[in-house]
Amino acid sequence: MSRILAAVAWPYANGPRHIGHVSGFGVPSDVFARYMRMAGHDVLMVSGSDEHGTAIQVKADSEGLTARETADKYHGQIVSDLQGLGLSYDLYTRTTTPNHCHVVQEMFTALYENGYVFAKTQMGAISPSTGRTLPDRFIEGTCPICGYDNARGDQCDNCGNQLDPADLINPKSKINGETPEFVETEHFFLDLPKVAPQLAAWLDSREDWRPNVLKFSHNLLKEIRERAITRDLDWGVPIPLDGWRDAQMKRIYVWFDAVIGYLSAAVEWAKRSGDPDAWRAFWNDPAAKSYYFMGKDNIVFHSVIWPGILLGANGQGEVGGTVRPELGELQLPTEVVSSEFMTMKGSKVSSSRGASIFVGDFLAEFGPDALRYYIAVAGPENQDTDFTWEEFVRRTNFELANEWGNLVNRSVSMAHKNNGGIPLPGEFTDEDRALLEASAAAFDVVGEHIAARRFKAGITEAMRIVSLANKYLSDMEPWKLKDDPARRDTVLHVALQVVSDANTLLTPYLPHSAQKVFELLGGEGVWAAQPQIVEVTDGDLTYPTLQGDYAAQQATWASRPIEPGTPLYKPTPLFAKLDEKLGQTGPDWAPIAEK
Repeated sequence: MSRILAAVAWPYANGPRHIGHVSGFGVPSDVFARYMRMAGHDVLMVSGSDEHGTAIQVKADSEGLTARETADKYHGQIVSDLQGLGLSYDLYTRTTTPNHCHVVQEMFTALYENGYVFAKTQMGAISPSTGRTLPDRFIEGTCPICGYDNARGDQCDNCGNQLDPADLINPKSKINGETPEFVETEHFFLDLPKVAPQLAAWLDSREDWRPNVLKFSHNLLKEIRERAITRDLDWGVPIPLDGWRDAQMKRIYVWFDAVIGYLSAAVEWAKRSGDPDAWRAFWNDPAAKSYYFMGKDNIVFHSVIWPGILLGANGQGEVGGTVRPELGELQLPTEVVSSEFMTMKGSKVSSSRGASIFVGDFLAEFGPDALRYYIAVAGPENQDTDFTWEEFVRRTNFELANEWGNLVNRSVSMAHKNNGGIPLPGEFTDEDRALLEASAAAFDVVGEHIAARRFKAGITEAMRIVSLANKYLSDMEPWKLKDDPARRDTVLHVALQVVSDANTLLTPYLPHSAQKVFELLGGEGVWAAQPQIVEVTDGDLTYPTLQGDYAAQQATWASRPIEPGTPLYKPTPLFAKLDEKLGQTGPDWAPIAEK
């Protein structure tokens, strides 16, 4: 058994999540965490809503709310969306908690005392109309290195280099198009060059990462430089130094406090578990493994900057340092698992909806597993992919409904009609044994794929077993074996065993329907546990979290022999077929725009 930290990117609390968001950080991380639990590992899956920064203030202004009200509003929406999708967080929290503030300040202090944080004056971007600091990502212009026209103030997505807003040619505010003013301001900087050799050695040791992540990270390392970790604003974590902590317009930069959220969420989870030191087994033990899940726009923060923070806090950079007892020696990521982008161009969603398909709307009409399946089998695992309603309808109808749903329905229906329960098998033929052996062998194959973060390959193999079982039933024709009930019962027993196996193989991907299939086969209790929304309190803050009792679920990664005589009941369709017209029109809440 291994200890596994599943660290999931923190969605920004300035709006509801669309399906492109959860295709990157949500479904892949949950498939991995659910499999690892089923395989017997000790898993901690944590994340939360990223709620600081000027972007929250900008959103609040546009809606006539305070920053706190905006964070509360969208944190609640995101919690509801992720719970509906079945993402099995041990704790999904938020960055506006006293606990998070304390952990961020501890990390800042560790870096400062070890010599990896220093103060200096720089030119800061200010909005002429509001007088507020403009976030780096809210400034666009021409990259001074490669000439890309839409470079952001913090980095260029074309060449991957880190930038400062003042570096941009013809900078403009994304908020209102005005040209920012640049004024002198003092800030603290993370001295990344002082950990660059150690970062390079660590990246060189990462042999099994996805190639796009490694290549991008090595390119970033070539241009590494100091990076500001404070900003001129009043919404965020105060700077924990004398002369700074009470400054009304100086706060820790949102990107710095957000990545520390993985640690602070683990600390909060430990406190709520009744063992305040439980987080250390996942962070201080070199034998523990940690996997960070995100979209490719977050690679720089997780493969270079976050490891740099950890090295500095540990005192493992060029100037040495000590480990703070409260933190211990913090382990660097085992892997940064980055997905590409899911785009919406092919969906032709009306521009009045912002070309977004929101998770809440999707779940209300189609349920969670249809979306989880689509992301797993057709999502942006290794390359950008385009969502289309036509492809969603095709996948749902021909793969979920016709293949998997039909296999479950006809196997259980025939056994219920002829036997009332799981039939007793007779002698197995070569065809019976071949299917049972293929089904049993798939556990190793699918498990190896998921463990290696090859989620598309894993679900493809699981569905191959489903196809084999459907072909087996079509070839054996048990409905024609009325005069040979012993053979009919054997065929149905084999089919139901493979249904049980395939359901286990698909459980990490389709946990909601897996629970239904478990019950159709006579199972009782919780097969695949789901996250629950739990209201908690930290200081004077009360807020919703996601938590779950996943240790109590029955799902394990192994073939479970079905028991002859177990009562069966007439099933209802596992997945409803969709009207094919939907592929051309889209639903009314995300219609395909007319040409």
